[in-house]
Amino acid sequence: MKSKGQSSLIAVVLFFSAGVLGAADVPTNSMLASTTPPPMPVILTPKPAATPRINGPAIFGVRPGSPFLYTMPVTGSRPMKFSADNMPHGLKLDSKTGRITGSLERPGETDVVLRAKNSLGTAEKKFRIVVGEDIALTPAMGWNSYNCYGAHVTQDQALRAARAMVTSGLSQHGWTYINLDDGWQGRRGERFNAIQPGTNFSNMKKMCGEIHTLGLKAGIYSTPWVTSYGRVIGGSSENAEGAWPPKTNNAPRNKKILPYAVGKFSFATNDAAQWAAWGFDYLKYDWNPIERPQVVEMEGALRTTKRDIILSLSNNSRDRLLDRIAEIAPLAQSWRTTGDINDSWGSMSGIGFSQGPWAQYSRPGHWNDPDMLVVGQVGWGKPHPSRLTPDEQYTHISLWCLLSAPLLLGCDLEKLDDFTLSLLSNDEVLEVDQDALGKQAVQVGGEGELKVYAKPMDDGSLAVGLFNTGATNAMVTANWSDLKITGKQRVRNLWRQKDLGVFTDKFEAPIASHGVVLIRIFPKS
Repeated sequence: MKSKGQSSLIAVVLFFSAGVLGAADVPTNSMLASTTPPPMPVILTPKPAATPRINGPAIFGVRPGSPFLYTMPVTGSRPMKFSADNMPHGLKLDSKTGRITGSLERPGETDVVLRAKNSLGTAEKKFRIVVGEDIALTPAMGWNSYNCYGAHVTQDQALRAARAMVTSGLSQHGWTYINLDDGWQGRRGERFNAIQPGTNFSNMKKMCGEIHTLGLKAGIYSTPWVTSYGRVIGGSSENAEGAWPPKTNNAPRNKKILPYAVGKFSFATNDAAQWAAWGFDYLKYDWNPIERPQVVEMEGALRTTKRDIILSLSNNSRDRLLDRIAEIAPLAQSWRTTGDINDSWGSMSGIGFSQGPWAQYSRPGHWNDPDMLVVGQVGWGKPHPSRLTPDEQYTHISLWCLLSAPLLLGCDLEKLDDFTLSLLSNDEVLEVDQDALGKQAVQVGGEGELKVYAKPMDDGSLAVGLFNTGATNAMVTANWSDLKITGKQRVRNLWRQKDLGVFTDKFEAPIASHGVVLIRIFPKS
């Protein structure tokens, strides 16, 4: 005689085995009765093939005269040989590493064909290089130290994260940036009278060089305040020399009095020159509220360095920036649309499903940032496994990719389990985030706790997320009328990387509580 749990399991298997509306491809971590033990995470992402596959964006932006650094993200067995057709004069491709370096002086666009070959096969990909004023033509993908180490990151930890980015294989899927957060700062001085590293860092230039040698890029943190959130030196001062700490170091946070305020003397130009000399490629600029004068100043200072350094603005609450984002968005490559995220369903879903008002300001080179990813081992100095359930983690990654959000990991890269790695290495899911059209998804259907989000893709297809934010399992429907499409459409499950068939008028699937089905819809022809 079968137990109640066994009967439930058999019923679920029979239901999904029937293939009704692609239900076999739905994450089912929470589909069993509540009386059964918590299920193990279900890995939906297939393992990468041994044959080459070129991943990452199909477009890359660089300013005239700036150093060019791009490493082809390619999965497949090594050794591998890399080549390209129509590479513009001024750039060179290393055939052993797939690294493209050099510089381009003249504005314009060049269509290149990237190629990768190993003993098992070949791959190619169209890749457009755009020389102009916009960089970050797709959202940044990388790692930030804060959600793992808090304000106590060290040079050794940053370099270990960089090596783990490569050894884990994440770099082969487009993960690129290794970003320091608050806590690296020491005192002001040296050639530029700029902020120098504290005792946890021995040689910033050498660290950046090692990160670049791995084919990655390096990021750093600062604030226009006198003192950072982590209570170390900021980018301004009450004295012309930039001496720190200020006498009012015990003042309350977030008040327009010292230390959490902008001082009389700014050192934005000094600090930007130092970051460029060290070799940084990304700046997280952190204060609240984000205000235009400081953005204008830092954007100009970074431009003066002649190095392409992403300007990412942090942090923010919606009501403090949304009313003036139109005048700030053209100056930065990304900006926080929210306060800090944490690894709870309330925090993640509350942030992710409230991004609609920001959609009109997102475009290639300028991205809404709903904060970092909270999967894997996180904990802000005391790492623990993410408190999000497996279904909630699928929702998290799916939603952030639909939103065209910067994808910044906050986890310990040296402790990636198989499930977390599978979340971060699904190239068909990451393509949604890195699509060249750069459109942010918006809700187009569903009602109440059931939501349907759609994102137009550069090839004319649609990426669609069917979400169930409720407490019980439910059927969710994507109607063609809501998606503004008609006729027969081919539907592909992106987490499974598997075609589900051809559908007319609608697609629907049973979805677990807090779960998602992420699909891509193509015209049948």
